[in-house]
Amino acid sequence: MTAFAPPILLVEDNPMDLDLTLRAFQRRHLTNPVVTARDGEEALAMMPLWEAGEPMPAVILLDLKMPRVDGLEVLRQLKAHPRFCKIPVVVLTSSGEDGDIQKAYALGANSYIIKPVNFERFLAVAEQIELYWCVLNQLPE
Repeated sequence: MTAFAPPILLVEDNPMDLDLTLRAFQRRHLTNPVVTARDGEEALAMMPLWEAGEPMPAVILLDLKMPRVDGLEVLRQLKAHPRFCKIPVVVLTSSGEDGDIQKAYALGANSYIIKPVNFERFLAVAEQIELYWCVLNQLPE
């Protein structure tokens, strides 16, 4: 891993799920900082910051069911951008609906994970996200 650890962007509107995810990453002593957006509108507002030189995330953890702008629209706009389309997006949602899974992959999601309700299982998910997306995965320049 390089000296600079790019952030993980967590896009989550549910305060309990946000807290659970942040606690799981804290328990893992994650090297990458976690940046949060409370809905899709906040997530999309980060794109101009990245264009201005703010560090782009190593991975985006994206909920689907959010107010103002839903996760599928965030995914659509990210994957349509010539530079940001390469950022891996892991849909991390409570929806196991086949239609949501199909739409997410059709729009370019890199992975689809249904949120575990048990904290110990959530720790395992956090560990796998960290290991694969932040350590092993190689992004294009």
